[in-house]
Amino acid sequence: MKYLLRIAVLLLGIVLTVIAPISSAQPVLEGWMAQFILNDPVRPAPLTAFRTAAGDKVTLAEFKGKVILVNFWATWCAHYIREMPSLARLQAVFDPGKFQIVAVNEDRAGPQKALPFLKKLGIEHYTSYFDRDLALARALRLRGMPTSFLIDGKGNVVGALAGIAEWDAREAVAVIRYYIDRL
Repeated sequence: MKYLLRIAVLLLGIVLTVIAPISSAQPVLEGWMAQFILNDPVRPAPLTAFRTAAGDKVTLAEFKGKVILVNFWATWCAHYIREMPSLARLQAVFDPGKFQIVAVNEDRAGPQKALPFLKKLGIEHYTSYFDRDLALARALRLRGMPTSFLIDGKGNVVGALAGIAEWDAREAVAVIRYYIDRL
């Protein structure tokens, strides 16, 4: 009888482990994502304009309907150079119609400096944007680089991770998938 009770408890634990994340109101934050800070409550993404490499204005509202990871970077940021390949691999994991990396460069020289830098590193898997006047950085309350802000499909900033991360790690992919599943 004790044997059957132990098996029942073990099975209950397995069932709860599988069901709990499915019904969770928040994603599980472990591994690299333990440093991800969820906003409670979420807040709307700012409507502050930033620019494409061609100089066209764009806002975060233009990405509404998909989950986006807004990643601030600069050519002088050694941590970003380490993080950049994992961002490129992360973009390749998901359908670009549901998820997009919005890499925002903060170099004062803008595309003239950033684009050759990216090409030299072989990073051409996602589009870079530019925020030379730091308006978007200020609107999102950027404190340092690299920093990434996750925005859900409704246009809300759900959280941020300040510092380096391995964005293609299992736990990071799981957090992105959590928000994609809620589109």
